[in-house]
Amino acid sequence: MDTNSAAGAVKEVAGKVQSAVGDAVGDTSAQVAGKARELSGKAQQLCANTTSLVRDTTAENPFTTLAVVALAGFVMGALWSRGGRDYD
Repeated sequence: MDTNSAAGAVKEVAGKVQSAVGDAVGDTSAQVAGKARELSGKAQQLCANTTSLVRDTTAENPFTTLAVVALAGFVMGALWSRGGRDYD
């Protein structure tokens, strides 16, 4: 498990606990803060998983990754060059 993924899991659990405590006490600001912390933890885990997936795919298929990046660069360049023209 990656350190970012572990930190995200800790944030998620802390958010759930904070939300539950806010629910038990009736403090809506604690509930909202807990939900925000929980979602932040989930987002951090998703980012860590995506980074790991990209790293693994790049290591396994470097030429495919290079082709995808080159194609994306070509498309971005084509879109960029067409965006500045004034068509009548």
